[in-house]
Amino acid sequence: MLVLAQLTKILLDKQLTIATAESCTGGGLSSLLTSQSGASAYFDRGFVTYSNQSKVAMLGVSEQVLEEFGAVSEQVALQMASALIARAETDISVSITGVAGPTGGSQEKPVGTVCFGFCVAGRCFTRVQQFSGNRTQIIQASIEFVLTTLIYELSC
Repeated sequence: MLVLAQLTKILLDKQLTIATAESCTGGGLSSLLTSQSGASAYFDRGFVTYSNQSKVAMLGVSEQVLEEFGAVSEQVALQMASALIARAETDISVSITGVAGPTGGSQEKPVGTVCFGFCVAGRCFTRVQQFSGNRTQIIQASIEFVLTTLIYELSC
């Protein structure tokens, strides 16, 4: 995968470290990042926080925010990424929370809705994407979105 090789090169060249907090991708991003030889030079840790309880316990996501906005929200994605970068003390953190389907969607958050949190170069921000396809395709699209977003942010 060309985009993975690009991101790996940037991380190694700039001597940056990354940590991940994943929900709907179930560790897929972490797995992909660590599939490269030498990944220990840039990959610090990955959390799979699939349940709301794990988001609270492992990352300190606010129960009130979860209740008010739901697990699939920019607010939760931002809290996940912010807490992760503080805990891991890495240069970059990424969080992913969404509805991969085929069940679990709603009118407000249909299947394919994925919220991302990024902390890069001292700046934290969120993105929301609506992907289509089956569960595997939504998970893959989510991972690819993270890789391309990081390449863009780190190349600016």
